[in-house]
Amino acid sequence: MRRARAEGAARTLRDVSDAADLPLIGAAALRARAASRVLRTLPTDVKDAALAGMADALVERTDEVLAANALDVDAAAADGTPASVLDRLRLDAARVAGVAAALRELVALPDPVGDVVRGSRLPNGLELRQVRVPFGVVGVVYEARPNVTVDAAGLCLKSGNAALLRGSASAHRTNAALVAVLSEAGQKAGLPEGSVELLPADRASVGELLSARGHVDLVIPRGGASLIQRVVREAQVPVIETGVGNCHVYVDASADAAMAEAIVLNSKTHRVSVCNSAETLLVHRDVPFLPRLLAALADAGVTLHGDDAARAAHDAVVPATDEDWATEYLSMDMAVRVVDDLPQALEHVARWGSGHSEAIVADSAAAIAAFTAGVDAAAVLVNASTRFTDGGEFGFGAEIGISTQKLHARGPLGLPELTSTTYVVTGSGHTR
Repeated sequence: MRRARAEGAARTLRDVSDAADLPLIGAAALRARAASRVLRTLPTDVKDAALAGMADALVERTDEVLAANALDVDAAAADGTPASVLDRLRLDAARVAGVAAALRELVALPDPVGDVVRGSRLPNGLELRQVRVPFGVVGVVYEARPNVTVDAAGLCLKSGNAALLRGSASAHRTNAALVAVLSEAGQKAGLPEGSVELLPADRASVGELLSARGHVDLVIPRGGASLIQRVVREAQVPVIETGVGNCHVYVDASADAAMAEAIVLNSKTHRVSVCNSAETLLVHRDVPFLPRLLAALADAGVTLHGDDAARAAHDAVVPATDEDWATEYLSMDMAVRVVDDLPQALEHVARWGSGHSEAIVADSAAAIAAFTAGVDAAAVLVNASTRFTDGGEFGFGAEIGISTQKLHARGPLGLPELTSTTYVVTGSGHTR
């Protein structure tokens, strides 16, 4: 037993001290680890000043960022990248201003580090406090969305963590420009070197990040199903799993027609390339306005994939298969099913849903209560669009992703979700 413990301790020490087995990310990981020890001690005003400086620098250097982004977009378009992915990749001045504004919103939010989650005086007189502390080094793996570079860096820094960012190859020029701006501004404001590090955009760097036990405290994947599955399958470090968004809107028999139309259209068409866009419409068989609802979607340019009842309600509906119920389209496509009752809608969601966001449109308090109690998802929306499942919309500032797992964090990952806790026990000479 003692020998096993000694060997385990030796392995842990080697993990922490030796980065030779991480040829691509080792140097960055060591810089991030050193930075994390400083970041965890920084007062809120220093972190906030750094975030504000980063926001100002992004606006001032917008042309530099957009020039890099134009090269990425042109290269991706030449490679035949789908329009939905190009939309995620593309930046303009308004989007750069938006990510800068998200950093400023973080400045206005409370710093979670040091918050007392709970505390008490034990019968023996000891004072017990559970206090929020940073994780340390947070690795984020994501695809062609350069805004995530800024969001992830800002959230990690505000919560006292160093950020190891591994974006996609298609956005690498943009990400490099963004990280250069953020790093320079952060160091001018007093952050240590290594607070934000961009990793090489190749497959091997992901493997190294996932095996960097002792160097990386947490990895968060943000992207499509294949990326998330790889991270969950290969990770040797803790992972917060963010999931795909096969989101549903259920229209109950009691729903108001105008409200249902507005919510369904917004959920599907507001921005189709994001994970909180609705992919399936479930409609109670007693809804009288189904033809009108389907016509509104078709008029908006949505291709409808429906069951027999949906096809009977509108001639623009094409036949649906099981693949349609399972698909996160991220495009102007939507599956449509007519259900006999609310339990059948819940059964459909349980089988095909991804645990992201599920919405009900209803006037019946009983139907709303049954849906919210019966559906298993990170967010349940009542008479509201699925597009509201978002850290910014929830008042969390920027978000690092939507967690669809059930341990530690679920839903939009804001500042508190990027912390762990420490028990601080204070005595006055107590011995046991």
